[in-house]
Amino acid sequence: MALSKKPVNGMKDILPSEMEIRDYVINVIQETYAEFGFTRIETPCVENIANLSNKQGGENEKLIFKILKRGEKLNLETAKEEMDLVDGGLRYDLTVPLVRFYSNNSANLPAPFKALQIGPVWRADRPQRGRYRQFYQCDIDILGEPSNLAEIELILATTTTLGKLGFKGFEIRINERRILKAMAAYSGFEEKDYDSVFITLDKMDKIGLEGVEKELEESGFAKASIEKYLHLFRGMEEAKDSFLWLTEEIKEYLEPEAAEGLGEIIDSVEAVKSADFKMVFDPTLVRGMSYYTGTIFEIAIPEFGGSCGGGGRYDKMVGKFTGKDVPACGFSIGFERIVLLLLESGYQIPGAKKKVAYLIEKGMGSERLCEVMKEAQEARTRGEQILVSRMNKNKKFQKEQLMKEGYQEFKEFYCNPLN
Repeated sequence: MALSKKPVNGMKDILPSEMEIRDYVINVIQETYAEFGFTRIETPCVENIANLSNKQGGENEKLIFKILKRGEKLNLETAKEEMDLVDGGLRYDLTVPLVRFYSNNSANLPAPFKALQIGPVWRADRPQRGRYRQFYQCDIDILGEPSNLAEIELILATTTTLGKLGFKGFEIRINERRILKAMAAYSGFEEKDYDSVFITLDKMDKIGLEGVEKELEESGFAKASIEKYLHLFRGMEEAKDSFLWLTEEIKEYLEPEAAEGLGEIIDSVEAVKSADFKMVFDPTLVRGMSYYTGTIFEIAIPEFGGSCGGGGRYDKMVGKFTGKDVPACGFSIGFERIVLLLLESGYQIPGAKKKVAYLIEKGMGSERLCEVMKEAQEARTRGEQILVSRMNKNKKFQKEQLMKEGYQEFKEFYCNPLN
């Protein structure tokens, strides 16, 4: 069988020009998050399959790359079901590994703990623009902070980072899981049906209010409940202040602190933000992970036309490992989509070193070569990026290729310096 030179479907090779942008973005992320007190950790790419399949990861649990048992543990003859063959899987996000990490190491960590993770994750998803089966995530999380300070810090750190990368006019869409549940309760839906209702609501931006109504009807929900539910969205469209109108309308079903907390987060971030963005209350925002318990948020960048990151509060997840709940909140920046937008816009790294290519004629003697190398070293000490390479026969093509890598200046060195 012939070997394939193409990467596996949904994965990609990264060329030097993109790698340079990726490295720069990672550096900006690390430096900015460090300014906010986040410290970097690392977890294994493989997790116990039970951790990954604990009904907390929503649709992502259907996309796990599962790993067969190894050696004597793998017995195909006696296996009766999948779990007899599988004991691990590639992580589909960085939240599950973080919670396991915290549960295992909390005695040696400060409280609250502000974690930064950067690394690859894997999902057996359908590849499309900005979505791959192997991709990088950059997460910041705060564990042990029960107040809204966690959400405020996470949003400010993330938006400050986006601002440093040149993004403007974007939105942070924000909602509260308790508001979602109060809206469903007000409408008369049964609690066991909430997730089904939310899955349909999450499609609002694609199918519109009429599409949501039709899908809820097809799911067999009572017409009275559907009408009451849609009344909320129509009322918000007409209201001068949609957030105030909604919270007043559903106040009998809503915990007062949920509305107050969300308002406090929005007002605080707007008051002190440094980047050019807007906080937007979005009652249709759901987020797919069932582990979210409170505030949820997403980054909406107009140039992409979809989510470029998101997160929320997940106060019950640590308790799944330890039996004791710990307040937790996180924000994941859409690293691959951010890089894609920068590449498509022709982004130039600010303050990048001057890139000069030294092209050396073939057959150059050692004495002359040492002179050239000494000149290159001196230029490097001045902060220039110097590439020393043999001169190809097709010099024009060689320069064109180097220009694609950002080299704009070329110095040619010949065996006879008088040439």
